[in-house]
Amino acid sequence: MSKATADLIAEQIRQKPDSLLCFPSGESPTIVLQYLVKYGLEGHVDFSQCRFVGLDEWIGMDEKDEGSCKHYLYSHFFNPLNIRREKMVFFDGMAANLSAECKRIDQYIKENGPVDLMLVGLGMNGHIGLNEPGADFHSYAHVAELDPVTIQVAQKYFAKTTKLTGGITLGLQHFLEAKTAVLIVAGEKKADIVSKVLIEEISNQIPGTIIRSHENSYLFIDEEAAFRLSDHTKTEARFNPLVPWPILQKPRNPF
Repeated sequence: MSKATADLIAEQIRQKPDSLLCFPSGESPTIVLQYLVKYGLEGHVDFSQCRFVGLDEWIGMDEKDEGSCKHYLYSHFFNPLNIRREKMVFFDGMAANLSAECKRIDQYIKENGPVDLMLVGLGMNGHIGLNEPGADFHSYAHVAELDPVTIQVAQKYFAKTTKLTGGITLGLQHFLEAKTAVLIVAGEKKADIVSKVLIEEISNQIPGTIIRSHENSYLFIDEEAAFRLSDHTKTEARFNPLVPWPILQKPRNPF
């Protein structure tokens, strides 16, 4: 699953060397990034012209905080490939004016985008980025109030219990406007939410369902995350648990 995802990203870069890319932090993308680092170090993919925009960040944290999104991406991707900092634009979780920070990121994407490929994971409550249940499908960058489920699950990223006061994130409209949108989900613990993303009505109550509204989107899941899907659902979704599937049928407009 992770290799297939990495191969899709690699092909995007080969087709457009100066692609604007957006990667998430968390467990799901870790092996994807390991493959991309391997491809870069072996000379199979050239990241030197790529540009990167951050997906989200915890409020009050920066790259020095081990549980921060920025720290994760530097550790797992940017530092191993020696990617220049001028190629990256991140949210500043320490900013005094978070609204201005959102406008700064929105303006960058407006001037340099849209995002060519946005890779996101799926939260236990269906969130993507830090767009929690109830987030506006039309939203751009914004400050997010964290769902209790997110706060609880996120503790695994920190060495000790950490108080999370909020997040700052790209919006679901950024996801819809990305030229290619990719959702990656792994593990049996995500099986319930995966089935909801594929079966239930497209709604901001399960933000991950928005992937079914994107005309050039891919879902990569492993067998464990797929085990609650019936054979009928797999057929209807043109789904194979071992390979990516493009969403070929456009659903009714959720707006």
